[in-house]
Amino acid sequence: MERGAVILCGGQSTRMGRDKATLPFGPGEVMLQRVVRIVSEVVEPSRIVVVAAEGQELPALPRELTVARDQRPERGPLEGLAAGLSAITGRADIVYATSCDVPLLVPAFIKRLFDLISGSSQTDICNLKSEIEIVVPRDGKFHHPLAAVYRTSVLPAIEALLAADRLRPVFLFEECRTLEVAVDKLRDIDPELHSLMNCNRPEDYEASLKLAGLA
Repeated sequence: MERGAVILCGGQSTRMGRDKATLPFGPGEVMLQRVVRIVSEVVEPSRIVVVAAEGQELPALPRELTVARDQRPERGPLEGLAAGLSAITGRADIVYATSCDVPLLVPAFIKRLFDLISGSSQTDICNLKSEIEIVVPRDGKFHHPLAAVYRTSVLPAIEALLAADRLRPVFLFEECRTLEVAVDKLRDIDPELHSLMNCNRPEDYEASLKLAGLA
């Protein structure tokens, strides 16, 4: 199966107070560029889609990469995921979806979820017998929809939920064949679960810089 990726960066960033995509993260690099670089270790840039808000200015990105725009603002991750999947249709079968504010993302984490959806790493985690459409990490009652892998074939289900104003990602997990992976099952490849550390607030940003040795 061809692998792709969708990176969402069109959020309001209200808690951060500025556009998270353009936050500096290391010499000569901003947060969106860093996440694109990390994802590119697993997915070819020609099959990466960055979903931005209408009119949002982006930093320099690889020329092969595709930029899509949210059709309707402030409708959450399903809206951005729909735009990303629409843009990548025909070029990928399975897609890793992430936000742009996870600068400590671990490539092996992405690979593990791809392996799970393709069936090569389901030994003690998966008890589903039919084809899995979504693999999503779960921490107790909380899902991580922007650290998950989706088959591009779920796009019609997303569009139906959006049309019905059912905007919570959990509705999609209920509609599709979803493998929920306990986050502790992923610690062997990401011990501190840095791939799930979003920089929503200034203190999160500072903590990530320290962990990366960039403070």
